[in-house]
Amino acid sequence: MNPAQTALKTKLEKLECHFTWGLEVSRYQLLILRDHLEDIGSDQSFPWLGQMYNLWAYIHHTLGSTDAALQCLSKAEEAFYLNSPSDKMGPWLLVHYGNLAWVHYHLDNQAESQRCVTKVEGLLRDYPLPSQEELHPEVCAEKAWTLMKFDQDKRQKAIDYFQMAIRMEPERKEWQSSHALALDSIDPFHPDNQQKESEVLKELRLAKEHDPDNLYVASIYLLRLGRTGQDRSEEAQQLAQHILKKPVSCYSGLRPLLQFYRRYLSHNEAIDLAAEALKRHPNVRYLKKHLANSYKWKIYSKEDSLRRQSMRDRAISLYIDVISLYPETSLKVKLELASIYAESDIGRRELAKQIYEELLASEQDPHNLQLLYFNYASYLHFHIQDRNASIDFHMKAAKIPNPNKYGKKSIGVLRRIEERGRNQRCAEICEFLKNHSSHRMNNSKEEN
Repeated sequence: MNPAQTALKTKLEKLECHFTWGLEVSRYQLLILRDHLEDIGSDQSFPWLGQMYNLWAYIHHTLGSTDAALQCLSKAEEAFYLNSPSDKMGPWLLVHYGNLAWVHYHLDNQAESQRCVTKVEGLLRDYPLPSQEELHPEVCAEKAWTLMKFDQDKRQKAIDYFQMAIRMEPERKEWQSSHALALDSIDPFHPDNQQKESEVLKELRLAKEHDPDNLYVASIYLLRLGRTGQDRSEEAQQLAQHILKKPVSCYSGLRPLLQFYRRYLSHNEAIDLAAEALKRHPNVRYLKKHLANSYKWKIYSKEDSLRRQSMRDRAISLYIDVISLYPETSLKVKLELASIYAESDIGRRELAKQIYEELLASEQDPHNLQLLYFNYASYLHFHIQDRNASIDFHMKAAKIPNPNKYGKKSIGVLRRIEERGRNQRCAEICEFLKNHSSHRMNNSKEEN
């Protein structure tokens, strides 16, 4: 690397953009995110459209699609010019030009990369930082919105960045709304979570009041309120009508509202709402996924046994369609289909076994393997009654480093078996859990 390249690389590493925010995750998780961003759609009223295209560009680039990345960056700039006040346009482009500089650098186009870096430097002269310790509020907000899309640890940081942005510009309602959604998205059992239920409810209520057109916030707030036990059926039905009239988007609020219906109203009403949404937009793939999911929960509920077979048939048909619509990210959908096959007649139960065998032979991503092993262990326990094999696969899930929630669930299952003390492998499980705990502690010390 010559001195000019070294100097450029040093400048690039100091930029605030997706390439310097530590967003490294597995390829499969990037594919999931890519599909999610595609499902958001390009509705011009979406307040994070420019930020969405910036993130989408980073994902395309990381997945090896440079042309698609450049197309997304072009759309990001258009969205910022369309949705941002002209007198405050500059700070919105800081992350954008940082991304563009990195993409051109990886294309070995150093002159264009340097041109983008020079644009960032010019913007920083025209719009100085609030202080040496602070970022522009627009950069804080975009960083927060981006981190929200990743794992729990990054969501904790997202909350901090939203708070920084709101402190500097408290009138931005979309920042307040997304801050409330970030609080809601934190796992209540996460060790760093210090938010109380009452605080999250308060933030969601304020966001709903300040941003009344945001039906996603309204649906999340209603879902939280459902825990109080009060009758909110009329409010839910009114919200459903508003959502059905809005432009189609995975941020319309339908998903959390369907969760509310399933938990606090009825599975049939959830199915009817999802079916109506799909009827109005028959070519929207994630609506088909919502309807399949609604049927799945109805089947699991064991209600209406007379219609169960017809519901299984409809769910199976929908799940097969959804798998074809998400060809690279359908692991979870395939597992849900397998679970429905396992609950069906004898002929279809063989199809569940076939799905598991194919996935076990092909899956390699550690994050996905934890999900697969946990589900397969449950299948072995409840449908095959092979308790020993089930324990083996829970151990396989637990052995994978940095366990996700499914790896942790497998650890929880093993712990409960050991505590009950009735299984002949209790001593082995106890030793396994002891070694597992010791191994994690040693890894934690090495990281620190």
